[in-house]
Amino acid sequence: MERGRNQHFQRFVDAGHPVGEIVSVNKFLVTVRGMQPVNAHSLVIFENGSKGFVQYILEDEVQVLYLGSSNLKTGMLAVVQTDRLNTKVGKDFIGRVVSVAGDPLDGKGPIPADAEWPIFNAAPPIYEREMLDTQLETGVISIDALFPIVRGQRLALLGDSKSGKSTLATQIALNQKNTDQIVVYVLIAKRESDVDTLLSHLSENGSMQKTIVVVSTIFESLVSSYLAPYVGCALAEYLWQVIGQDVIVIYDDLTTHAHAAREIALISGVSPGRDSYPGDIFYAHSSLLERAGKLGRNHKCMTAIPLVLAEGGDIAAFLPTNIMSITDGQWILDMDVFREGLRPAVNVGLSVTRVGGRGHSKRQIDQMGRVMKTLAAFNQAKQFAQFGTELALTAQKDMIRGRYFYELMTQLPGEAYTLLAQQMMLDILLDTDPSAGINVTGLKKLANQSAALIKSDNDYASIRDNLKAQATIAHGGSHETA
Repeated sequence: MERGRNQHFQRFVDAGHPVGEIVSVNKFLVTVRGMQPVNAHSLVIFENGSKGFVQYILEDEVQVLYLGSSNLKTGMLAVVQTDRLNTKVGKDFIGRVVSVAGDPLDGKGPIPADAEWPIFNAAPPIYEREMLDTQLETGVISIDALFPIVRGQRLALLGDSKSGKSTLATQIALNQKNTDQIVVYVLIAKRESDVDTLLSHLSENGSMQKTIVVVSTIFESLVSSYLAPYVGCALAEYLWQVIGQDVIVIYDDLTTHAHAAREIALISGVSPGRDSYPGDIFYAHSSLLERAGKLGRNHKCMTAIPLVLAEGGDIAAFLPTNIMSITDGQWILDMDVFREGLRPAVNVGLSVTRVGGRGHSKRQIDQMGRVMKTLAAFNQAKQFAQFGTELALTAQKDMIRGRYFYELMTQLPGEAYTLLAQQMMLDILLDTDPSAGINVTGLKKLANQSAALIKSDNDYASIRDNLKAQATIAHGGSHETA
């Protein structure tokens, strides 16, 4: 087998590809002298058959990130195999769990690849793109109604540790079993327990059949953590651009990816910038996220949802502001809101979607404005109530209605509502006198079932009124509050 690998290496040498000599080895960082001319991200094969890729090009040497596990020694030779780094892609990856190298991790046997795709592919140019206009259904009321995302959008998910970022991302992935979209969920340097939790949620909900999970764990090298989001993006791009499939890519999370990039840069001797991150960290993330969008030639979309850690809720830190400037909006999860019991803990005042509203209908646009006013009135009434004074009747109703909305917008993983179900529930809460009493729990139980009966716009009002009649409690009866 050693002889076969040497022959493989020799074939590229004989073809006249650039050759270099290893002058130093520092774990995964290999310095090679004499390998010019060469491009960044070129695939390199060493004389023992193991591989790496060029990360930094210096005046008389290049620094290669090693992808193998066998030991390299100074004096060994290396040759450029190809001028770009590729990964295996194909439709048979759907429903599978794979490593960064594309190998199966689910014990279901090998995965036949349709083709190879560049890991560091260029984003489609503007003239190949279309305007975004189709709402992406997440099944989460606070997202779909107030801060919607459209297919092809890049929308960041920011929050402190344990604020529910991964849970919300999982909810979005679970809801796609009811749509025509495929989810590529990228786990970057995660613990085994985090991987198991995601896979169990996807399997129990029946969503695994429409998901590709790319896994890198904390026990793997920094190189795997660095490559993970690019590999996930490449898998999604093939489905999007070649197969003609709408795809969502969830990067969980880009903060960990940035940490890996920072450590690689520092070990490589690259001059550190702000917070010790390399100067090209913005390019690393922007070149990744800009690969999403909507293609004019097939009218299909690739949506990107990067997760970002905002330590202590500081969304003005280096990485959060970086990602916010790249994306088309952000959902911000707030620990104060989390402690109040709202799930997901979306901060209504700080979250924003810049193009998501393009997917809203007139009814949804009207509801969004009214719900925002209702929540603002609730927060104002709550502040007055802290002084212990007796509230006016209007403020009392604002308090009750606000609690109804908080109860409505509190959802567990796997609990999802169609857009029509959401619109009916919002209409009912907005137009019903809160003092009459509304059984929000009962409303949520019946909403999806009632929405399925709507076949045309003419059916909406009658079915909504029927749902309202079932959920409204007689005046003077008890009513549930959050």
